[in-house]
Order: sequence, then structure tokens, then C-alpha cells
Amino acid sequence: MKRLRSKRRAAGAARGALAAVLGLGSLAAMLWVYREPLALFVVSKYMDRRLDIGPYREISWAPTRTGAPDSRRATADGGPPNIVLIVADDLGWNDISLNGGGVGRGLVQTPNIDALGLEGAVFTQGYAANGTCAPSRAALMSGRYGTRFGFEFTPTPAGMMTLTSMSRARAQRLRSPIVHDAEGREYEAMGMPGSEITIAELLSAQGYRTMHIGKWHLGTANGMDPQSQGFDDSLLMASGLYLPENHPEVVNARQDFDPIDQFLWASMRHAVSFNGEVFAPDRYQTDYFTREAVRAIEANRDKPFFLYLAYWAPHTPLQALREDYEALADIELHRKRVYGAMVRGLDRGVGEVMQALRDQGLDDNTLVLFTSDNGGAGYIGLPEVNAPYRGWKITLFEGGIHVPFLARWPQRIPAGSRFDEPVQHFDLYATAAAAGGAPLPRDRVVDGVDLLPHLLREKSEPPHRELFWRSGAAQSALVDGWKLNVSDPPGRSWLFDLRADPTERIDLASEEPEKLAELQRALDKHNAAQAPPAWGSQASFPISIDKDLSQPEAIDDEFIYWSN
Repeated sequence: MKRLRSKRRAAGAARGALAAVLGLGSLAAMLWVYREPLALFVVSKYMDRRLDIGPYREISWAPTRTGAPDSRRATADGGPPNIVLIVADDLGWNDISLNGGGVGRGLVQTPNIDALGLEGAVFTQGYAANGTCAPSRAALMSGRYGTRFGFEFTPTPAGMMTLTSMSRARAQRLRSPIVHDAEGREYEAMGMPGSEITIAELLSAQGYRTMHIGKWHLGTANGMDPQSQGFDDSLLMASGLYLPENHPEVVNARQDFDPIDQFLWASMRHAVSFNGEVFAPDRYQTDYFTREAVRAIEANRDKPFFLYLAYWAPHTPLQALREDYEALADIELHRKRVYGAMVRGLDRGVGEVMQALRDQGLDDNTLVLFTSDNGGAGYIGLPEVNAPYRGWKITLFEGGIHVPFLARWPQRIPAGSRFDEPVQHFDLYATAAAAGGAPLPRDRVVDGVDLLPHLLREKSEPPHRELFWRSGAAQSALVDGWKLNVSDPPGRSWLFDLRADPTERIDLASEEPEKLAELQRALDKHNAAQAPPAWGSQASFPISIDKDLSQPEAIDDEFIYWSN
């Protein structure tokens, strides 16, 4: 009996151990199957704890430091001009009606953005400094290739690349990301070093009041934040929801095929910060930034000011005001209608800023510069966003870097001006500095040039014979109208004659080996003069050149790899 009881106890223990193993196995299997939603849940809870969002409060744009006297006010009779730099986020070439008709084949017109070019100048060959946002902004603020000071890769929050790779694996895409063992650095410390001399610092030294509204994405630690980089006041986008997801005035469009979208919905909140204090805006984010820009203009009308208005729109997550959405009932596809409504809100904001300048008598002597940080994104699932150009944001094909590029200054720029030579984001730095009477730094290479003498035909030579782009696996060179695109992996080069083929349809790499080698040498020489990356790339992602993310892949699709 004792032996029988002992056997029974042993069998029971074995069954218990087996049950425990099976239970742990089932739990492990469940965690593996649901690892992505669980990870997104963890991200969401982490952000709830990390962002201590206070209630809405009004802010003041009144000057708090002494500066130039009122006699330096920018008026139609003279004085230094006010300078307003407006940067949209992920605005495609075809998103503004001046360029190609607008969203929905012309159903979304952009009359206020168009007016900047019609009443001023259109730079038809305007290029972003990079195919993604942060490196472009580094060039805008510094006047230099970001790679000169190690700003090569786009800062991304911890976990974003891992989750994006996980989502692509789940979707069983044909090509997989290459995850790197990147150098660890806190997200807030990935940015533009304080040793760079920003356009805000240059203009501040000339007595300008300097104000930032919106996106920054150039770091907030170690002297990288806007106020440490020359801005008197900064209304910072602390997080990226345009309104809370369940707000009655918002219409949302989630993209289940886009892993970046899934991360943004989990991680983002409706929040801004003013000079470091985080709170919830009282309205739709685009309209809130617009209203505060108007208030900043009104409060500083009696002295020259520099306003950097960096809208988040129309970047994902796709959220539109219901009234804008309802105004576009003729657009059938939901995500396109939401996206179009966001562009509509952006255009309205530009119009209200311009009206504020007119109301304050500042219109004629204000230099307004408008661009986008890069081209429209393929991951929103709208194939015509960059038409007629190939490629998207996150590529160096024309769709990723050929962007709207407009300037308006009635006192200096004749209405209807047009400039057809290549220009780049860092030129806006040099142009704004020259307009404000600020000498460029002499202790470093400044890549940007003042565009006004070229636009006004005071200089006959083009601003640039060569332009370059680099983000790890993806690199590009534009030399005298010839464009080289390189991606390694997969070890592919494309060569285009943009003067004959501006939309990059005819690859001449095999037909023009000498020209290919010439451009590769120019790219190698440029790279040799750049600094090593200040932080490592987390992953390199395959990006289809001709298909947006909503479309199925095919084995013969052309693609590049992009290092974040």
C-alpha cells in the first residue's frame, strides 16, 4: 500500500510538473502569438505614466527681454523684415493644388499655400535635406548637411523599430528589415548638438524676437531643446494626437497595414508644452498651432520677429476635424478623405497666419518661407500623393525629397517669380540670415546659400552644382542634372538624367558607366568630408519605390533599403 501511495504521489507530481510545463508553454505560446498587441499595450501604459499632462492653460507671447527698439519695426517703408518659416510634415508634392491638382484629383484645393507662390516665388526644383523629418530639420536650423555633425539617422523612441519589425514579420512581407545592434542612446539625447549655430541664434543676435511653434525633433537633452538653441519661446509638440481619439469633433483613420501607425496610436497623446510645461491644447492641434501663431504675431508686431511654425500635419496618425471631413463628401476612400481634410486644415492655417500679417500692417515686409520636411509617405496608402514622381518619404527618389518650396516677400520678390535650379533646405537658413542682416558663421562650413540674388537674377550661376543625401543604406548624389541613387543592401545603383527624365523612369546605369562612376566618385568625396553618425541606426527597412504600403508586394518590385 505504501508503495502504491508512493507511486500515486510520484505520478501526481509528474502530472503536476507536466501541467506546469504545458501551462508555461501555453502561456509562452500565447505571449508569442499576442506579443505585438501586448507590446503596444505596454507602450501605451508607459506613455500614460511618462507624460504628466496638465489641463489647458493660456500662454503669453509678449516679449520678456529687452531688445531692439520699436523703431526697428518691419513696415512697408523699410526696416528689417519679419521672417516666418512654415514647415509642413510629410506634405506630398501633389498635395498642393499649385503643383499637381491636390488630394483627390483636385477635390482638395490649397488656395492659401498656392498664394505664397503666386504672390511670390516658386522654386520648382526644391529639395528636402533628407527623406525623413529630423535630418531635414537639422539642415533647416543649422544651414548645413546634418551629416557634417553626425545627424544622419532619424531619432526614434525606444521599441519603435522592434515593434515595426515585428509587425512586418506578422504581415509576411516578402522582404524583411535588417535589425542592427545600434549604439544605445536616450531618445531625448539624439539631436542637434548645442555647438551648432541655429538660424534662431543668428537672428536673435540681430535683435529679432525668436519663437518656435510645433514639431522640433532635434533633441531636448544636453542643450538641444529649442530655448537652448536660440528661441525666446517654444510651444513644443509634446505628443502627436491632433485630438483625443474619442473626441466628438475628430474623425480617425487607422491603417492596419502600417506598423508605424500602430505604434503612433499606442504611444501618442494630445499634448504640448510651453517653455517646458506640458498641458493639453484646447482644440484640434493644427488649429491650435495656427491660433497661437496669430497671437505671437499680434504680440510682437512692434519689433522684428522670427517665427518657426512647424506643423505636424498631415503626418499620421490620420485625424481630421469633422467639419473638414464632412466638407469632402465626394472623396469615397475613408483614409483619403481624412487625409484631404487634414491638408484642408493646414491650408486654412496658412491663410489665417497670412491674414494676421495683413491685419498688423506687416504683410509687405515679411519674408514667408514654406516647405515640407520630406515627401508624402507611402505608408498612408495613397499612391498619387507624390505624383508624378516615384518614391515616397523614406526614399531618396524624387517622391521622397522633391518638395513644395515657396517664398513670398512683396517688398523684394516680384509676384509670379519662378526659379528652376536645384535648391535645398539649408538654403532657407542662409536666405533668412541674409534677409535679417545676420552674417553667416565663419568658423565652419555653411552649405546653404542666399537664394534671393539668384532668384532676382543678380547672380547668373546656379546655387549648387552638386547636392547629396545620405542615410546609411540609402545615398544619393545630384550633379549637373544627373541623379545617382544607391541602396546597399541590395547593392543596387540607379542613374537618371533628370533634365530629360525628371520622374526617374529610365535607369541609365548600365548605358552610362562613365557617368555612373563620375557620380559615385562625387558621392565618395562628399562622404569623406562628413562626420561619423552620432548614434547608430536601429534597423534598415526595405521600401518599395513604386507601391504604397497598402499594395501587395511582388518579387520583381524595385526597392531600396533605408536606415532609420
